[in-house]
Order: sequence, then structure tokens, then C-alpha cells
Amino acid sequence: MAKVVTFGEVMLRLSTPGYLRFAQARQLDVNFGGGEANVAVSLANYGIDAHFVTRLPKNDIAAMCAAELRSFGVNLDGVVYGGERLGIYFLETGAVARGSKVVYDRAHSSVSEIMPGMVNWREVLKGADWFHWTGITPALSQGAADACLEAIKVANEMGVKVSCDLNFRKKLWNYGKTAAEVMPELVAGCDLILGNEEDAEKEFGIKPEGFDAEKTGGEIDQSRFESVCRQLMARFPRCKKVAITLRGSINANHNTWGGVLFDGKTLWQSRRYDITHIVDRVGGGDSFMGGLLYGLLTYPTDQQAIEFAAAASALKHTIPGDYNRVTVSEVEGLMAGGGSGRVSR
Repeated sequence: MAKVVTFGEVMLRLSTPGYLRFAQARQLDVNFGGGEANVAVSLANYGIDAHFVTRLPKNDIAAMCAAELRSFGVNLDGVVYGGERLGIYFLETGAVARGSKVVYDRAHSSVSEIMPGMVNWREVLKGADWFHWTGITPALSQGAADACLEAIKVANEMGVKVSCDLNFRKKLWNYGKTAAEVMPELVAGCDLILGNEEDAEKEFGIKPEGFDAEKTGGEIDQSRFESVCRQLMARFPRCKKVAITLRGSINANHNTWGGVLFDGKTLWQSRRYDITHIVDRVGGGDSFMGGLLYGLLTYPTDQQAIEFAAAASALKHTIPGDYNRVTVSEVEGLMAGGGSGRVSR
């Protein structure tokens, strides 16, 4: 069984019921989630030996979060404890022309105060096939960025493949450094890079010519993103593959979705999905990453890997909460042309 280690922050998610606005809500639904934790849950659901590393406070909320992650089969042996609080994010789900809103309350969270040396990375990464992180983690604090770089360097030394979801979050980069200053050194240690057109532009100034995500009308020529992949691989020579998620936004409830995977020679394109009634798009990119890692570890071709990633993520859009609660057979069913929504008896 393949072993994948992810590193980042998991948070308490408090969301308004249904499509209520923050000002209307008198109660909030409780879930947990966070980019790297979401990837670990996906991989555990697919039968991968998934390990999630973070820093948690010793309190009942963190214990509830850990119990939930363990219930999916995620290994938390590498978690370190300390600090005072679990980060929180509040979610207001949008509808039609009104977009969703996220409000963060994660300052001084336990993992934002992590420092190099707190995690024994050589022990955590022993026997691992893959180490995964996202651009959210180094955005939290200088300590988190340094701990992430520490993990990447150890993984490189140990021959563990490293992947990154660029995940640009403008609201998080507020400790005196910009993504453009911090990310290049970290991404330089990666074998696989995932992003979208905004991530690549905001962090590295790389973008497809003539593309505006707000004006797609749901129609996207996936082939035009080969230039983005080539530029990323030229900037980061260690990188062997680049994946781009491509969302065509018709409105908050109706998106088209797919992705591409470039290996330096061939641009593999997934089927495009027309998601007409989105239940919850939060965690969509994480579900794509989890599916892509599973696909690359399992299938003989890159085409199958990108198809699994796109199908897995299309299914995530139908599930409330951050986590993609689907099985391999469900994803493969959609890959094979399913998706009618018929009752399985």
C-alpha cells in the first residue's frame, strides 16, 4: 500500500445553513476541513495509507477534529501538540449571481505558531511515497513557511516525491512577506505542481494569454493552458508534471469543470463536467489533488490519472462539507460514463 504524507492546517468550519447569509443565520453547521487534511481524507477513502501532519492544541475541539479524521482512516501519528487554539473559518454559501464568502479566524492558531524542529520529518516520512503541501501553509506565518521548507528538503533527501497545490489565498499573506517572495524556494523542491490560472499569475506572474476566468461563460479551451505548464516547468526544473484545474463559472450554482496534466511532452486533458447544481464547491481543488495522487500511484497512464482526478472532484461538488466522501468504484463509475444519479439498489 502506498503511503502519502500531507502537512498543513485543519480548521473548524462554521457554515450558514442552506443559502442563508451571515446576517440571517441564527445557528451554524459544524464541520472540519483544510486543504491538506482534505487530501488525506480522499486518499484514505481510496485505500491509501494517508498520514496528516499538523499542530493541534490540547482541547476538546481539537480532540473532536482528530477523532473525525481518524474515523476516515487518516493516520495522525505525526501530529504535534501545543498552542492555544484551532483555526476557524466561517462560510456563507452563494447562489446564482451571489458568490460564496469566507471569513477567517485563524490568527495565532496552533499550526501558525509551528517552528522548524517541532516535527521529526525523517521519522514521519519513513517509507513514504509522497509528501504533499499547499500554498496555504506558508501563508500562515514565517514559522509555518520554514517548517514546510524543512519538510520539503528532508523529503528531497530521502527520495520522497513532493507535490504542491499552489492555492493562492490573498487574505492569508499578512505577516510581512508575499507569496512571490516565499513560494519559489518551496516550489523548487516539488516534483508535481497543481494550480489554476490565478495561482500561477499571483505567485509567479505566469498566465495564459487572453484568458479571463470571469468571462468564460463556462467554455474553456483546455489546450491553451499548455503554455502555463511549460512556463512553470521552465521556472522549476525539478518539476516533472504540472496539473491545472479549469473551472468555467456560469454562476455560483453552475460550473463546468475539468483539468489538464502536462508531462513536458504531452498535454493530457480530462473530460469536462457540466455541474449544474453545485451543493458545495469548497474542497473541490483538494478533491482533485487527492484524485490525481491516487491516479498517479495506481493507474498506468497519465490520461487515466487526470480522468480520475476530474471525476472525483466533480463528485465532490455534490457533497456538503470539505471532505470528498466517495469511493474508488463511485469515481470509476463516473469515469466510465455514469452520472445519471439513478438509485443504486
